[in-house]
Amino acid sequence: MAGSTPYEVFIALRYLKARRRQRSISVITFISTAGVAVGVMAMIVVMAVMSGFEFDLRNKILGTNAHIWVLRYGERGIEEPAAALAAVRQVPDVTAASPFTYSEVLLTAVGRTAGTVLRGIDLASAVETTDFKRTLKSAGPDLTAAIGSPRPVFPPDGIVLGSYLASTLGVSVGSAVDVLLPLGGDLSPLGMMPRTRRFTVVGIFQVGFAEFDSKLAMIAIPTAQQLFRMGSAVSGIEVRVREIYHAQRVAEAIRAALKFPYFTRTWMELNRNFFSALRVERTVMFVILTMIVLVAAFGIISTLIMLVMQKRKEIAVLKSMGATGKSLMTVFIVQGMIIGAAGTVLGLVAGLTIAHNLDPIVAAVEWLFGFKAFPQDVYLLDKLPSRVLWPDVLAITITAFVISFLATIIPSRQAAGVDPVVAIRYE
Repeated sequence: MAGSTPYEVFIALRYLKARRRQRSISVITFISTAGVAVGVMAMIVVMAVMSGFEFDLRNKILGTNAHIWVLRYGERGIEEPAAALAAVRQVPDVTAASPFTYSEVLLTAVGRTAGTVLRGIDLASAVETTDFKRTLKSAGPDLTAAIGSPRPVFPPDGIVLGSYLASTLGVSVGSAVDVLLPLGGDLSPLGMMPRTRRFTVVGIFQVGFAEFDSKLAMIAIPTAQQLFRMGSAVSGIEVRVREIYHAQRVAEAIRAALKFPYFTRTWMELNRNFFSALRVERTVMFVILTMIVLVAAFGIISTLIMLVMQKRKEIAVLKSMGATGKSLMTVFIVQGMIIGAAGTVLGLVAGLTIAHNLDPIVAAVEWLFGFKAFPQDVYLLDKLPSRVLWPDVLAITITAFVISFLATIIPSRQAAGVDPVVAIRYE
């Protein structure tokens, strides 16, 4: 009859084929399959977008900050940076290290003022520890020449601003900017006056993350040390490692090499709250989108219950011929799993197709409706990021199959409980 196919599977496939008086069941079956497909597709696309968003922001953060910060307890920071740098560079898996200073100042230009973080950098090593060159949006001739030289040196009176900070101040490359130190001023006949120094904008960078583009400026380390009267000290050392997820292990090795009073902060520790919030959001979205598949599961339950009611006579005949309750449960479990599997496969194909072609799809929607979905001045994104993680795809697939299986339990038990005597007598 069915060759080597088990008769439970053969009967389940027969029941899926609609006859004229079973059209309503076929419609519900189609709706159930479509519901599972839509749920799986939504989960694939949303999880890919959230993974892409997290990956994009992580790259932007690590593009400006290195993987590890080496700091020292005390007000003066690291007073012997050369020795500390040499020790850090000897640690295994450290690919680059660069000193930096870190201070909060006020910037003024053309009547506008903005508070910002002023970071002193060593250009030669900074281009190795961060993505300074990649994020540089525009540069003056002095900075361009410095970056192109074998030993890059930051222009002494030059300053590099974030793109939104430059926009706030109304300046561009070549403009003058005054740095105002609100603390530690000079004594004058008029009292304590804040120290100021004029710089020329030699470059503008754009990370695409507001925390940096609107709140960060960079100058040369010797200039920063002179401006803040730090002598030869620096605030800390930025470290780049070979594998970002091994940063904690490398940080422990650096602490062991430098000893107290040195301590470290990894990129995960510096951004713990931010990435923890993203992980919680991913989990919540996964649970919420699972509800779509659960709604589709009710369609599977409805389909199978209606089928059991229509097939009571056939079920009774099968029981009278020796079919066990377990075999009858298997028939309806297989039928429900076929519906769930079909919906899952369709959802996977549709979801992966959309996730891998999100940019042209968004562009088509923008063109069709005439609006910008993600204006960069609002979202700091020039496109909707998408990154498919196969563990997520596997988790979504397993979730859909488990829900589809659970949806078959009640109808299959109902079929197994049919009394053949009663069913044959009254139907």
